[in-house]
Amino acid sequence: MIQLALGFVTSHPGVTSALIGPRAPDHLNAQLAAAETVLTTDVLDAIDSIVAPGTDLAAHEKNDTPPALLDPSLRRR
Repeated sequence: MIQLALGFVTSHPGVTSALIGPRAPDHLNAQLAAAETVLTTDVLDAIDSIVAPGTDLAAHEKNDTPPALLDPSLRRR
């Protein structure tokens, strides 16, 4: 799952870095290995079919909308 999560986050052009938080050395090794993960378009499309880009799952918790969610040209497509 860590490879999927980090691959998804870092595939977004607006993301400049991904934060990790290992609790143990083996967690760190897995997270560092995941840094090289590149998800294919098919995988990213499958993720988008589950939760469409721009879907806000916690609208009540934020006060602004990032430009990348408002302008589809700023997303990967």
